[in-house]
Amino acid sequence: MSRSRYRIVEPQAPHFMTFTVLEWLPVFTRPDTVEILLEAFTYRRQNWGVRLYGYVILENHLHCILQSPDLEKQVKHWKSYTARQIIDYLRARNSTQLLAKLAYYKKGYKTDRDYQLWEEGSHPQWIQNEAMLVEKLASIHNNPVKRGYVDRPEHWRYSSARNYLGMEGLIPVYTEWWTRA
Repeated sequence: MSRSRYRIVEPQAPHFMTFTVLEWLPVFTRPDTVEILLEAFTYRRQNWGVRLYGYVILENHLHCILQSPDLEKQVKHWKSYTARQIIDYLRARNSTQLLAKLAYYKKGYKTDRDYQLWEEGSHPQWIQNEAMLVEKLASIHNNPVKRGYVDRPEHWRYSSARNYLGMEGLIPVYTEWWTRA
């Protein structure tokens, strides 16, 4: 059960979500850790029918818009899987400083593990209409621009901005709802 006051309101509708690394630690500065996230999204899309409308991955968090009839379950499984894979990756690379921080900041009641990767919750926000979807996608895609990392959203490699410009993105996203003017 989630400890957040935010809830998935309409399980059949898309939701804007944010996933944050514990204490905002910079885990996604390595292409391999980002690839774990992207592969997990692809797996959920192909095998569980999860719709990924858009995403952006920054060094310590990501924003996305997801839809699934069992969204809460899918998010839980996605976070659990990616945490295990990333921690295994960090162990294999002997990333002792980062692992020590993930152990230090782990919540005390999580006695079933040595490390915690994700902050609890995902702050889901129900996307109620197409205008809200467009607004959230623009916000997601402009995140690296606002931070000064790139000049244009499509220049950020770990984003679905390219998908919406008719360019090839790193992974497919659900764009069938969108009609290009």
